[in-house]
Amino acid sequence: MTEKETGKWLKIEVSAPAALVDALGNFLTESGAQGVFQESLAPANTLEDFPEPVIDEKLQAYFPDDNRSAKRLAALQKYIDSLVEIFPDTDKPSFTTEIICDPDWGEQWKKYFKPIRVSDNIIIKPTWERYTPASRDIVIEIDPGMAFGTGQHASTRMCIEAVEDIIMQDRSIKDWKVLDAGCGTGILGITAAKMGAQDVVCLDIDKKAAEIARENAAINNVDTSVRVLNKNAVSFENPRNLIIANLTANLLLTLRDHLIELLLPEGYMVISGIIEQDAKNIKKEFSAPPLKLHKTLREKEWFCYVLRKKSSRKK
Repeated sequence: MTEKETGKWLKIEVSAPAALVDALGNFLTESGAQGVFQESLAPANTLEDFPEPVIDEKLQAYFPDDNRSAKRLAALQKYIDSLVEIFPDTDKPSFTTEIICDPDWGEQWKKYFKPIRVSDNIIIKPTWERYTPASRDIVIEIDPGMAFGTGQHASTRMCIEAVEDIIMQDRSIKDWKVLDAGCGTGILGITAAKMGAQDVVCLDIDKKAAEIARENAAINNVDTSVRVLNKNAVSFENPRNLIIANLTANLLLTLRDHLIELLLPEGYMVISGIIEQDAKNIKKEFSAPPLKLHKTLREKEWFCYVLRKKSSRKK
């Protein structure tokens, strides 16, 4: 019998400082988790209030309860120990385990994902929730499946705000060519399309995430404007005038030169997923010519930088 037939799952709940949550979430996903949910960043809140990020956060990961469970837990402990060596000034993450006998576990987390107003005009709502939009509301529907990106995380919200501001304020660019690098659910690329961009490419190296992003593009009726590709950003070569990269600091630094090369003169780059301890270095590396810092967004320990590429024309 499979785990779906028995309904038995290994639930791992990790408590960790915000600085380490993304790394741990990626590790758990790559280890085969059938779902990784950041419960503490998705409180039940009203549309009038922005959710408040917290310093210590929790991840819930679900694995099939099988003969590999012991190896998974040992690997997680080893990874936590390595993080502590790399970040000695950060509190050590901890985790607890529980066997869940519930074939419907995949429905339980949905109670934490409610419609939220991300900006003056944009509402993010899960597909299973009802919401009646006001006249100016732009509603983006997301079914995250097992991908990251629900609008609940500060870095995602700041990217959405930045994209909205760029497209609404800069009327000099009539034809937006957008790249969402590491798209997860596709929420950022879909936002750009909802704002009027006609040529949006979403990239993700995770095949399942790419499938989910395609489904979400169709749900939002922007699948004619949004192309989702299961590939690495380094292999993408079409110039863009708006690049969005909500990634880890290490990935941003790795992709820096290639993303700058892809960005057209006078184009914008939105980068986030940056925690406070990495912010200074990321700012230094990305605000050097040919990029210049256009705007900084911050929400507690998370940063988002909007950069612009200088024109190649000589004055």
